[in-house]
Amino acid sequence: MGLFDGLKNQSRKPKDQEGNAAESEQIGYNPENAPVIERDPNVSRETSVVSSTQEDLQADAYTNEPAPSEAVYTATPLRSYAEKKPVRHVVGTTKVIAILNQKGGVGKSTTTINLGAALGAMGKQVLLIDLDPQGNTSSGLGIEKNLLNECIYDVLISDTQLTDIIIPDVCEGLDVAPATINLAGAEVELVSEMAREGRLKEAIGHVRGKYDYIFIDCPPSLGLLTVNALVAADKLLIPIQCEFYALEGVTKLLDSMKRVKSLLNPGLEIYGVLLTMYDGRTTLSKQVAAEVRNFFGRTVFDTVIPRTVKISEAPSFGQPINEYDPTGKGAEAYCALAREVSQRG
Repeated sequence: MGLFDGLKNQSRKPKDQEGNAAESEQIGYNPENAPVIERDPNVSRETSVVSSTQEDLQADAYTNEPAPSEAVYTATPLRSYAEKKPVRHVVGTTKVIAILNQKGGVGKSTTTINLGAALGAMGKQVLLIDLDPQGNTSSGLGIEKNLLNECIYDVLISDTQLTDIIIPDVCEGLDVAPATINLAGAEVELVSEMAREGRLKEAIGHVRGKYDYIFIDCPPSLGLLTVNALVAADKLLIPIQCEFYALEGVTKLLDSMKRVKSLLNPGLEIYGVLLTMYDGRTTLSKQVAAEVRNFFGRTVFDTVIPRTVKISEAPSFGQPINEYDPTGKGAEAYCALAREVSQRG
């Protein structure tokens, strides 16, 4: 049963008249008309769930998206790269794009998953590299991390080839190089290694020409893992949340990019800036979007990613938004972003 299935089995039933008579006299309401929500015994919560909170009403009014009727969590089969379906088009130059913002919670993993899935649905071959020890890109696509024998950690630390850990065909045209909590120790272990900044670049070199796009989901920091991503990438995609602290730390991120560009990767450029969690009902979102566009200019994508409940729910079912809620505003936004990315080349 999915995490949200308990919210769909709501029903009304009368409360015990005798046990609530005194309370109803004090607060002046009829207990027969009081809404009662059945809770799923498999889901524990610290606070009660109210069927019609003001936040839910606002979200529904904004997204206007019905809940998927029978969404269930589906674990991704752990196939080997040798079992990958044949590619039916000629792959050109591989574009390696790091999705990076040192601030957490801005939509890096969400964008990695959904942009990759949208491009895959367009017929592109896409590889997602999960470089975050939290492994949200992996778990968000239904990969059971506890069942993995190897992950991106082994590629960085040992002689494991990238193709040895890739899980193919997670979605149409989409492969994943997963991460586990082992990756948390990689930064410490890489300190004493030779050419530690170029480990990921070397690994990606063996799969260039096999994918149209390689997206690297970076951790929310500027440590050795992020430096590896910056050295390996051709371009940088920066998601920025449409909230008050949106530009906090961006200056430091750009300074780090300039240092890597001057010393390790002269071809590194900003590919685009993506506005995420945009709520068109609020003045704040509009002001932040205007400020970001003024600061970054034409590098900002025309597409903005709205704040919707469905985008937040999709990872708990192990699905990208274009499979979980294909007709919703979130799926439409990421499909529009994929078209824009394809046009930028």
